[in-house]
Amino acid sequence: MLVLLRLTIGWHFFSEGVDKVRAGNWTAEPFFANASGPLAPQFRKMVWDAEGDFRLDFEKVQLQFARFRDQVGKHYGFDQAQLAEAQDNYIKAMKQYSYVVELNSNEIEEFKLGGDRIAALEQDPTRSGVSSLKGQMETIRRERKALIAPLLNQIKGVWSNYELAQNRVADEEQRNAHPAISIMKPPSPGVLMDTSRIDVILPYFDVVIGLLLLVGLFTPLTGLIAAGFLGSVFLSQYPPATGPSSSIYPLIEGMGCLVLASTGSGRFAGLDFFLHLITRRTADPD
Repeated sequence: MLVLLRLTIGWHFFSEGVDKVRAGNWTAEPFFANASGPLAPQFRKMVWDAEGDFRLDFEKVQLQFARFRDQVGKHYGFDQAQLAEAQDNYIKAMKQYSYVVELNSNEIEEFKLGGDRIAALEQDPTRSGVSSLKGQMETIRRERKALIAPLLNQIKGVWSNYELAQNRVADEEQRNAHPAISIMKPPSPGVLMDTSRIDVILPYFDVVIGLLLLVGLFTPLTGLIAAGFLGSVFLSQYPPATGPSSSIYPLIEGMGCLVLASTGSGRFAGLDFFLHLITRRTADPD
C-alpha cells in the first residue's frame, strides 16, 4: 500500500509538471491573487507587479524594452540591418504602450486613489475585529482589480507582441542556433520569491518531485519537501471551501507525503533500497 501511495502521488506531481512545461505560459498568478485567509496578504504580494507599479511606470518600461532590444541583438548576433529593424520594433512598441496608458489615464488615477484608500483602512485598528469592515476592504480590492485588469492585459499584449517581433527579426539559421528569449521581469521589491520566478521553477519542481517519488529515491527528503509545498497551497486558501477546487485536497495529499517520508517507503520497490543497503554495509562492514 505504501508503494501504491508513493506511485500515485509521484504520478500526480509528474503529470502536473509535464502539463505545465508543455503549456509554456502557465502561471501561478491567479492562484496567489485570489488567496484567502490570514496569510492572504503575504501570498498576494507574491504576484509579480500585482499593483502595476512597474508596468505603469513609463521610464521603467522604456528602460526594460531598450535592454531587451540590445539583449536580443547580442543573443542572435544581429547584423546592422537586423539591429535597425529591432530599433523600429522598439519605437513601435513604446508608441503602442504610450497610447494604451494615455487612453486609460482616468482608470489609472482612480486605481491609485483606491490604493490610498485601502492603505488608510489597513492602518485603522478598529477595522481588524469587525468582519463587515473587513468585507468592505475586500470589496474595494476586487473593484480596484477589476478596474485595472483590462489595462494591464493590454500592456501584457504590447509586451508579448514586442517579444515576438524582436525574436522574429532573427533569420531561420539564427533561430535554429539560439532559443527564443523573453523580457526579464525584475523581482518585486521586498518579496523573496514572486511569480516571475515561481512560474519558471515550479513546473520543473513538480517533474523532479514526481520522478523521485516514482523511482523511490531520497523518499524521506522528497516527501517532506512535497508536504511543505502542499501545506503552503493549503494555507494560501484557508479555510478550505467545498467544491472541486477546495484546498482540503492538497492537505490530504500533503499528509500522504508525510506518511511516505516517515516510513521510508522508497525502500520498498524503490532505489532507496540500494541506498539503505549501502549505508548499512558501510556502517557495519562485518
